[in-house]
Amino acid sequence: MFRGTTDMTSGGDRFTGRRVTVMGLGKFGGGLGAARFLAEHGARVTVTDTKTDHEMAESAAMLGGLGIRFVFGGHDMNDFTSADIVVVSPAVPRNSEYVHAARAARAELTTEIGLFVTLCPAPVCGITGSNGKTTTVSMIGAILDHDGQPFHVGGNIGGSLLSSLTVMTPDDRVVLELSSFQLEWLADMAWSPHIAAVLNITPNHLDRHRTFEEYRDAKSAILRFQKPCDTAVLVRDDSGSRSLGECVNGSLVWVGTNLDSGMEGLTLERGWIVRRAAGETMRIFDTGELVLPGAHNVTNAMTACACCLSMGADIASIRSGMGSFRGLPHRLEFVAENRGVKFFNDSKATTPESTVAAVNAFSGRVIPILGGYDKGVPFSGMAQSIGHRVSWAALIGQTAPAIEEALAAAGIGFTRYDTLEDAVAGSIARAQRGDVVMLSPGCASYDMFTDYEDRGERFKGIVKIQTQR
Repeated sequence: MFRGTTDMTSGGDRFTGRRVTVMGLGKFGGGLGAARFLAEHGARVTVTDTKTDHEMAESAAMLGGLGIRFVFGGHDMNDFTSADIVVVSPAVPRNSEYVHAARAARAELTTEIGLFVTLCPAPVCGITGSNGKTTTVSMIGAILDHDGQPFHVGGNIGGSLLSSLTVMTPDDRVVLELSSFQLEWLADMAWSPHIAAVLNITPNHLDRHRTFEEYRDAKSAILRFQKPCDTAVLVRDDSGSRSLGECVNGSLVWVGTNLDSGMEGLTLERGWIVRRAAGETMRIFDTGELVLPGAHNVTNAMTACACCLSMGADIASIRSGMGSFRGLPHRLEFVAENRGVKFFNDSKATTPESTVAAVNAFSGRVIPILGGYDKGVPFSGMAQSIGHRVSWAALIGQTAPAIEEALAAAGIGFTRYDTLEDAVAGSIARAQRGDVVMLSPGCASYDMFTDYEDRGERFKGIVKIQTQR
């Protein structure tokens, strides 16, 4: 049964007067939420970030009046060795000298999401995977919005739920998107959510996780500490997710397009998502009403349905919620159509596998714009998998040489560009009526842009200008 964790009794007393260092502020995310929460609960907070005063000015201004001390442009070791608690951004490498020093000084090490799950009174549904996390979490949110019971969506999707703790009750529902970085730190707490779903596991973040096995191990933490009364949702169609069946401690719900005969779970029958249980089949949702293109989004929808059923949502809420879901910015987002050519912004495609899924969402020829920050993942599989719909691609960013080599081996043409503007112009020049021009980089954005949202917004603006000429 879906169960709660702790409550926030004496939450303020726990932090009053304690020296807390928040390592990594960022913008509008976990660092900001943790710093505000801790300061409001009586802690003596120091926020430290390697970015400059100018870069952090906007975020620092949002914490004005709370008595927080800021150290920007680098870290002071004393802030870590003299702290009672160090709240680390999940993106900080675990072998950081500052993390080691804090641990040696016996500071309590945690993260924003770690603080939250420790104090959260409500049951938690957690979603992870190399691709599709945000879309699936947002689908769940759309369903719960129609179900009527109070719910909260957070985690890696952005923002912080710490400020919502004062209004949460054990009857609320909490849905968290959880990254491998967050799960690494949560594993130190021996914590897993009450309902845990793993969409897929493919090579990612190998610049942080030295091997695929290490990355898989980080992802498996979402299941590792579940109890017998908890629920795991795994995708039968994905070998990475399927392999984690051995880690399940509680109930297992399979989802997949081709579940074995007699296997219980959610699957597809004649275009419907159906639930098989106790020898009976129940229709859940007609995928013909799903707005988002692509087989991968059908899998996301099946997973969302499975999680919501486990949370007690009724069929009517699932159908109305899924039917109303219109997708998210930067995820196969339609931008424009000009002279029979359609333009899509899929900037959130930060792995090769997500680019493959995006290309396969269309039946015609696709001209992708590929490349970005190098996370150490290979591109040969991507190149081999998109050749049936891609004959030429525009390349940008740090990974352009590696992608170029993979495309050449797969017999796909390409041109390397110095800027996104030039890549869009080159793609437009190549496109013919019926084609799709799509920013789906298969890489992170940090080499040329602030984040994937910045990259996507830039792409949309460039398309608007260049298609009006």
